[in-house]
Amino acid sequence: MHPPIPFNARAARTLREKLGMAPGHVAYGMSASYGMTHITPDHITAWERGVAAPTAHELNALAGALWCSPGELMGRPRTLHEHRLARGIAADDIADATGLTREAYQQMEASGRWSGDAQQSAKLGGILGLAPRDLVAVTGLEQELARLLTEAVSTRWQAHIKDIAKLLSRDRRELKEPLRAMHDEYQTLMAATLMRASSHSAAGEAGQVYLDKIVDHFWDRLEG
Repeated sequence: MHPPIPFNARAARTLREKLGMAPGHVAYGMSASYGMTHITPDHITAWERGVAAPTAHELNALAGALWCSPGELMGRPRTLHEHRLARGIAADDIADATGLTREAYQQMEASGRWSGDAQQSAKLGGILGLAPRDLVAVTGLEQELARLLTEAVSTRWQAHIKDIAKLLSRDRRELKEPLRAMHDEYQTLMAATLMRASSHSAAGEAGQVYLDKIVDHFWDRLEG
């Protein structure tokens, strides 16, 4: 069971109005061209008001009726399922492109747990056009990345650069400056907070806030 699809209600309304279409026109287009005979103008209105959201199949049909890609009607994709929907690519095509059986891929998408190897992961990123941070997220590597980054900033970052580079399939030279800067930032934060605080609890709290967002800090420095 997939979580609800992130749906951009405002985008749906804006696209419809730019085409000069009424909700009834959209509903008719979905029915006539995509077999969505159950869709009425009330469905379109409810989606645009944010009181309901289309299913995956309805989203694809709505995108077709509005002459746009599914991704233009979605919020930021979070899961493998959502990234595939945003690209308008069939699950079978992903399976074929990555060298997985169709059953294996569908199981991975349904469970939200990617278990492809490094080569299959690279092919997945290519066909879906995933940015590095999105590829890490959908292949389930974000938690391990967070663990390695936490150790890097709290101890010696040089001791962890090899493992981080291997996890991300990146050149170590690309990671040197971001990791050094993050280490200095975290250590400076901890030292400054300790000097101001009367107890270690305040320092611990400030440090935890930084660590909670450590993956975002990393990608911002690496890609910025």
